[in-house]
Amino acid sequence: MNAISLVNTQFFSSVFMCEEQFRSKGDFMNAKTVSPSSSRFAVAILAAVLAIVTPALAGPPLVCHPIDIGSAQSLAWTTNMGNLTGRADYNLGNLTADTLALLGPNTPVLVRMETLRRATIYAQRDSAVAKRLLLGLKSRTDANNNDALAQFDYGYLIETYKQAQLARSLGMTAWGRGSWSNPAAGVDGYSPVKKAIELRGQDPEMEFAAALITLDNHKADHNEHARKALAGEKEDSLLAKNIEGNQNLAIAVKGTN
Repeated sequence: MNAISLVNTQFFSSVFMCEEQFRSKGDFMNAKTVSPSSSRFAVAILAAVLAIVTPALAGPPLVCHPIDIGSAQSLAWTTNMGNLTGRADYNLGNLTADTLALLGPNTPVLVRMETLRRATIYAQRDSAVAKRLLLGLKSRTDANNNDALAQFDYGYLIETYKQAQLARSLGMTAWGRGSWSNPAAGVDGYSPVKKAIELRGQDPEMEFAAALITLDNHKADHNEHARKALAGEKEDSLLAKNIEGNQNLAIAVKGTN
């Protein structure tokens, strides 16, 4: 039996900002703590791959938690990675073109995740822009239904849009108090991500993304995605960094037989 104790050691910018946004509405999620015991650390930690993004007051993980992409290029941003609005001078009219250009065939999955997170935040300024971006990504899947990266991008954006909408419903005001129509409402984003994994084969970064998506739903799938993501840590130091800390949290994990 596995036991997990989530420990918030420091609230860096993204968590702090989400905390401030959700404080009036209460915790986004209740952090779960189970009495820890000893043995089989490596097995137990797989359950924590998703737990790293579920602290109280942290906010929806796909939106509120930046992905560490090292020096890779993504959408223009502020020097504060935890910023939840992006650059004030960003030309929203370029969002779809900029995002599609960045999501090339050689772009790593972690960079895709962070690019889509930033794109989602920028898209909060205009529902029409959000829809154009979604349709732009869908057009790639329509052009080639077996393009794993196109399926991943489309599905991940859908799920990130959903979490942005959830953030608004829970009291997020960083994007203003006006209405925002989610063009992905009612659309399943997890299925395209699963299809991407099937097409791609072994890809721990995609498994990490899928584990984040299945935080509250698809629990059986979540555990398997988490296990496969963990298996890729040794060969992918940047993935390991995102799994272990997600820039904001530390985890103490122990397990029992």
